[in-house]
Amino acid sequence: MAMNVGPAADEEDHVVSTINTTPLVDVMLVLLIIFLITIPVVTTSIKVTLPHELNQIRATKPENVIISVDRRGRIFIYDTPIKGTRDLIDRLKVFAKKDPQPEVQIRGDGGADYDSVGRVIYAVQRAGITKVGFITDPTVIN
Repeated sequence: MAMNVGPAADEEDHVVSTINTTPLVDVMLVLLIIFLITIPVVTTSIKVTLPHELNQIRATKPENVIISVDRRGRIFIYDTPIKGTRDLIDRLKVFAKKDPQPEVQIRGDGGADYDSVGRVIYAVQRAGITKVGFITDPTVIN
């Protein structure tokens, strides 16, 4: 039995032009295992019919605070115009102290700037009111 340990003294060194594929195979096996584990999570085989929710029209309670924002960005509590954000916060703090706390319902015009409605949400948050809702038009658009 003979064993070849290296090149003989009279032979020249030659370049090995083969690629070591062992690390490549290891990485591919790990990726295959990851894909086999995650694919069943993404696709489910059980067919279910998910429920559909309809927007139920709710009646406004008399104790709810209605804040309106018109197209020009003016803010109103009920029908009373509000001078600024500070005035709105001060008026809402009165409602925030009531027990139980009333819900604030915001009626924003569809053409109003987001900034105006954002100022109302900011004021409601600063006043400490936790219940906020948005009033929308219940008509269905096809």
